[in-house]
Amino acid sequence: MRLNTNLSSHAVLKTIGQRTSRFLLNAAVATLGLSLSLGAVAQTASTTAAPVPTDAAKRGGTLTWIVTPEPAAFVPLTTTAGGSTDLGPKVVEGLFNFDVKLQPIPALATAWQVTPDGLRYTFTLRKGVKWHDGKDFSAADVVFSIETLKTVHPRGRVTFANVRSIEAPDAHTVILLLDKPAPYLLTALDGAESPIIPKHLYEGKDIASNPLNNAPIGTGPFVFKEWVRGSYVKLERNPNYWDQPRPYLDAIVARFIPDAAARAAALESGEVQLGNKVIPLSDIERFKALPKITVDITAWPYVGDHQQIYFNLDSEPFKRREVRLAVAQALNLDVFAKTIWYGHGVPSATPIGAASPFHNPAIKRYPYDVKAAEAALDAAGYKRGADGKRFAVRLLNNPFQDRRAADFVRQSLIRIGIDAELQTLDFATYVTRVYTDRAFDITLENLTNVFDPTIGVQRVFWSKNFKVGLPFSNAPHYVSADADRLLEAAAGEADAARRRALFFEFQEVIHRDIPSIELGANPNVTIAARNLHDWGVNAGGVRANLARAYFSKP
Repeated sequence: MRLNTNLSSHAVLKTIGQRTSRFLLNAAVATLGLSLSLGAVAQTASTTAAPVPTDAAKRGGTLTWIVTPEPAAFVPLTTTAGGSTDLGPKVVEGLFNFDVKLQPIPALATAWQVTPDGLRYTFTLRKGVKWHDGKDFSAADVVFSIETLKTVHPRGRVTFANVRSIEAPDAHTVILLLDKPAPYLLTALDGAESPIIPKHLYEGKDIASNPLNNAPIGTGPFVFKEWVRGSYVKLERNPNYWDQPRPYLDAIVARFIPDAAARAAALESGEVQLGNKVIPLSDIERFKALPKITVDITAWPYVGDHQQIYFNLDSEPFKRREVRLAVAQALNLDVFAKTIWYGHGVPSATPIGAASPFHNPAIKRYPYDVKAAEAALDAAGYKRGADGKRFAVRLLNNPFQDRRAADFVRQSLIRIGIDAELQTLDFATYVTRVYTDRAFDITLENLTNVFDPTIGVQRVFWSKNFKVGLPFSNAPHYVSADADRLLEAAAGEADAARRRALFFEFQEVIHRDIPSIELGANPNVTIAARNLHDWGVNAGGVRANLARAYFSKP
């Protein structure tokens, strides 16, 4: 199997509207096909060096790019938060990148082989790669990184759970031996998900507090220069990058602009040339009319956008299913999709979104029925008081969710007599409040599906992933023997059809128990200057390394 490392231009993704559904379908089919092939036969692949293009005309320029909100860390090593996954891959790489059909593109690994039983992965590493401090990259770095990710990465705990041992027979070969198949493992080896870090700078030191997490030394196309907190991060071109003549840009400046109107103004004026999910959705039509700007709403398969509402099942009212059902019946999510998402999202009644080949389309939402919701609350013993209120709840909102979405939910709760206090917090405080303090009753979250349900969805509904203080884990504190059994079986099932059936049944269990109310894929709106090209050629969109991005003449 030969891999084409010369992806086509940004035209692959195109822009706007009707392309999105076709792209989602293609990505879903590709994912299913990849899982199937990995599970059925020995998988081998290699690549030859791509012809060195003469792209002198593409060289130069500084890209100013908005990242919001400002992340707590640069390298997505101990966190999966947005911001870190945006910044990290520009400096710290993975073994592979992935194209828009989720097919691997060699990066730090140039070839791989998987045995037919799915229990042995052999990777051939790229030779001649240097860390930004001049040291040689080798298999020892990969072994150390995977062992670290298996321990400290919020999703790496699942990704590498079946890895029994990691061997490095020579400086450019790494072998993973698994106890059970892990059909999602290969796709997890992108720099945003499984960054490879320098062993010589991390070994023997505390991983979480290592200053390199915020001032990284990587192998990637850009070299970290400085981070001025509250203002910007500056990266410069790596002149010794292994994929010459890339990167084309001389520098990237990632700016942090808290105010949405100011972000829109910066993009509109040309002061900033790129931003994802940074403008109000109400501005989309106005931006479409601007001659020097493109508006792209392509969904990125590596990210798998998905938003949801979680109940705290330790809170007294929500221990009871009929109360959770009443809340589900009180939310008119058709109106939500039209007014909050301006019709650009892709709703889903299940935690596995419609873009995934594992989505169960037979499951429908509980019908919007305020009278039924009120009757259920009365029957549960939560009758309205003299003030018209039944009980009070703490309603939280992840800052990655639109504040208007939380307002919509609050108004819906008030309509059925639930007194909801909306608490809008900064990102760090929000994470602490939900995952450490557990001081919430309902929260609007933004936990993406990513590229596979075992990685992106299991973390929420697997009882063994409830751990106080672990961000983006089992926030509801959901415990179900049925869900655990199905998730664990799907994680180790190499046959794609049987795995799909397991996930279908899992979604039925979640629909029955209602630990969450699923919203679906929120709009992924990217604004880019028309003279900026190839910023979205990989499955992660702007989360990829931007090595191919370049400016043409304005």
